[in-house]
Amino acid sequence: MITLERVAKTYAAHTALSPTTLAMEQGKTTVLIGPSGCGKSTVLRMIVGLIRPDAGRVVIGDEALRADNVERLRHRIGYVIQEGGLFPHLSAEDNVALLARFLKRDPGWIAGRTQALADLMRIPAALLARFPRDLSGGQRQRIGIMRALMLDPPVLLFDEPLSALDPITRFELQDELKRIFEGLAKTVVLVTHDMNEAAHFGDVIVMMRDGQVVQQGTLRDLLDRPASPYIRDFMRAQRVGLPGPRG
Repeated sequence: MITLERVAKTYAAHTALSPTTLAMEQGKTTVLIGPSGCGKSTVLRMIVGLIRPDAGRVVIGDEALRADNVERLRHRIGYVIQEGGLFPHLSAEDNVALLARFLKRDPGWIAGRTQALADLMRIPAALLARFPRDLSGGQRQRIGIMRALMLDPPVLLFDEPLSALDPITRFELQDELKRIFEGLAKTVVLVTHDMNEAAHFGDVIVMMRDGQVVQQGTLRDLLDRPASPYIRDFMRAQRVGLPGPRG
């Protein structure tokens, strides 16, 4: 569904991403993980077209991302950042419906879709009239996810969406997102710095360091067959084990 073909990005003398080839399988969740500055968010922003690569190409489905089609292809991608990236001057409902209204979707369809997504994200109807400043961090993130899902895109991108939340809210939203990912069967790419979160979500985990992919595979692959001492130490430092039941 998403392919990066020898994609690279440099800023002045800094290499943000060395030539990288990656494939994100349709209907699966791929997690990009690594320390700050490793290139994982650069990959995500290239997929959504916010950054143009210096070399290589990004392919969405069977169509390469270009300047003349980036806006259209973005409508096939839901993008979520920390705290949802909501517009503070718009209500929660208006944030959710913004793109659909811009595209002149039928108002009845917009209202029905908004309610369906509120039910999916377990957002009470009364909260939709509030502005972001009047919502909790978890509520803002749920609204951001609703906005990303509004046009029912086949691809969802998440850039460390839970890192700013308190531990209890983060735990709850992890389970909420896992339920949604499994129920909707979207192609998901999620960026995190937390290997336990990667283990919870990832069908495939892509470990990055210094603008390069250093290993990719399942959690079991990384635990049992680390490609380097760095990966072994990273797993130990985060006290990662195999995922079990979450009570």
